[in-house]
Amino acid sequence: MDAELAPVDFQRFWRRLQQLGLNAYESRSYLVLLGHPRFKALELAARAHVPRQKIYEVLDSLVEKGFAQVVQERTKLFSAVEPSLAIPGYLSRRREALDQELADNGRAGAALTDDLKLLYSEGQGGRGTLDFLRIVSEPAQTAAEYRRMLAEVRTEYLEFSRPPYAVDPLDEKLVKQAAAAGVRCRILLEAASLDEEHRQRLSDYAAVGVEVRVADSLPMKLAVFDGSRGLVALLDPVITKPAWTSVVFDHEGMGEAMQGLFEGHWRKGRAL
Repeated sequence: MDAELAPVDFQRFWRRLQQLGLNAYESRSYLVLLGHPRFKALELAARAHVPRQKIYEVLDSLVEKGFAQVVQERTKLFSAVEPSLAIPGYLSRRREALDQELADNGRAGAALTDDLKLLYSEGQGGRGTLDFLRIVSEPAQTAAEYRRMLAEVRTEYLEFSRPPYAVDPLDEKLVKQAAAAGVRCRILLEAASLDEEHRQRLSDYAAVGVEVRVADSLPMKLAVFDGSRGLVALLDPVITKPAWTSVVFDHEGMGEAMQGLFEGHWRKGRAL
């Protein structure tokens, strides 16, 4: 028994299939196949308004993606795969392909980063007068700087933590890894940010030796690594939407000053 979609429904489903990743011809052909038991290729081309020279390419793609199947009789016929099988299967395979692509890009990106860092260093002609200070305003770059220094910390990690977060220290496995490796880790939280979700994570941190205290308020976001490098994030006083600008430093004097600031607030903080 054949079934035809109303034009409005056909257009709506046609667009939604394209949002999933099928092209226009594939989407139209699958919708026509759904309403009929089986079709010859050229019959489907006429019903789905697909150019005759394109229909075999479209059907091969639908079969490969799991939306159509071949019914071999005296002539080759095509039928739709049930949507409850076709769509989840297609999305699962697409997710696997994207995960693999991201993993490949990650490896290629890491190798390219190392190569281009050398070129950048040579291009700068040595250290400039302010190489020990850099301003970073993009949250993803701030997060990358923070994680890089956290991965390399050897003796001590200190942090003032308050939202909004580029990286939430209570949701960052590198903090626990550093503590487990013998690094002294101390985090001072602003009281307003300590919700129930954060409280539940604190026992995991205490178990690996991370020290946590609470302060009523903190003047800035701050992270100091091994007493000599880190980042300071200041809230933009001009715009209404909260946004942070970070200063990344690699300077013993700056590190010592930030350590002193941290210790003063840490002493006034409340243990949990």
